[in-house]
Formats: sequence, C-alpha cells, structure tokens
Amino acid sequence: MEGGAVVARARAALGVPFRLHGRDGAGLDCVGLAAHALRLEAPSGYPLRGGEPALVRARLDALLHPVEGPPVAGDLLMMRTGPGQLYLGIWTGAGLVHADAGLRRVAERPGAPPWPVLGCWRR
Repeated sequence: MEGGAVVARARAALGVPFRLHGRDGAGLDCVGLAAHALRLEAPSGYPLRGGEPALVRARLDALLHPVEGPPVAGDLLMMRTGPGQLYLGIWTGAGLVHADAGLRRVAERPGAPPWPVLGCWRR
C-alpha cells in the first residue's frame, strides 16, 4: 500500500471521536486508527497505559516492515507519551494523524511529534 493511501485513510478519520478500543466511525483509539489506516486487524483488551515496547515492537515487526532512518508519509510511528504509555500515529510527511484522548477525537498535528519515537514501520 502506498504511503499516500495510508495518509488519506488516516485523514478520512479526522474528527472521529476518541474511544478506548474503538474500531469504527463511532470511535477510535491510536491502535484502531493505525489498523484503519494500514488495513490491519487490531488487537483488543489492552490497557490505556502500560505495554512493553519490545512486545509491541515484535508484534509490529511481524505485520509491517521496520524502518531505520527518517519516516516517510504513511509510516506508522510508535512513541512514548509518558511513563508506561505507548502511542501510535500515522506520519503524513509534515505532521502526525493520531487519536488524541485530550481533544477527544482524531486530529492532525503539524511538525515533528512532541514525544520520543521508539520505532517506525512501513506497509
């Protein structure tokens, strides 16, 4: 899948409400948004906080191609937004589409992510 199609699918979700374990137009979380944009099956049953980066990395490595170096449009980024909190977003080439719990909706943020990037994957 081309990166532009991934970005278009992520942007199509802009404004969808945030909902933990959300998987459709009624609500999405960061995992649901990533699954929607990348056309993947999304796991469920995970907590809002927590998660072992190595386990998440292994799961993503099995589904997507790990990327070294700078991301390109359509890449999936895994970030650490706080202690014990992992977060996923779709890089647009100029910003990040993500399910923002604080804004209570899927939003697009311009510029580099404000959180440490732990990994990058490409479809």
